[in-house]
Amino acid sequence: VVAVAAVVLSVMIWTGHRGETDERAYRTRVLQTAADWTGVLINMTADTVDSDLVTLHDGTVGQLNTDFEATVEPYRKLVRTLKARTTGQINAVALESVYHAQPGAPAAPPPPELAAFASRTDTVLVVATSLSENAGTDKPQTVRWTLRLDVSDVDGKLLISRLVPIR
Repeated sequence: VVAVAAVVLSVMIWTGHRGETDERAYRTRVLQTAADWTGVLINMTADTVDSDLVTLHDGTVGQLNTDFEATVEPYRKLVRTLKARTTGQINAVALESVYHAQPGAPAAPPPPELAAFASRTDTVLVVATSLSENAGTDKPQTVRWTLRLDVSDVDGKLLISRLVPIR
């Protein structure tokens, strides 16, 4: 009886540990996706603006993907007009909230507009800094970025589903 109880307890502990390990690995992927996407955004130059915007668009889903061209067109024009060159770095990336669900319980559901194709959505805060040099100016300008990104899991692929600048 003691041996059976020990085996059952061991299996329960191992299963719980495995679930926690998988969740941490997933959260790491979410944070890396948000950081990579933001890295493309903050390191855009007049020479790479078109390819960078294609990369950013390919990494989106939902309403952000649908409205992407209209949303970024003023930014594209500004980068081209100023012949801007930016160099940035990510300062911090964090999950906005962590749900402490019971083992085996489902994660936070995606927003209703993504429920048809996303299995999960996590909100990430990203803080970054970039140095922007415009053609014809002597002094580079520091730009501080604070962004809230929703990262949605669509068939195992992590995509940005919402972008909100925080002022």
